[in-house]
Amino acid sequence: MEHARAFEPVQDGRIYIEKINYPMLYRDKATPAEYWAGLQHAIGQGWLEYHESGTFVRMLPAGNDLFA
Repeated sequence: MEHARAFEPVQDGRIYIEKINYPMLYRDKATPAEYWAGLQHAIGQGWLEYHESGTFVRMLPAGNDLFA
């Protein structure tokens, strides 16, 4: 969620998935399985909405509330 929050959303609140992928996989050294589990957890908690194309997510109000 910190990585998603770090970027200014573009059109319609979109956060391109590569803006989350890179920091998680290369800076945090997460495995692909850990990355996917974290993304699925955030989606399941209602923090992020994952677009069916797989190219972007949107921060939902519950996700924004984590940083309030």
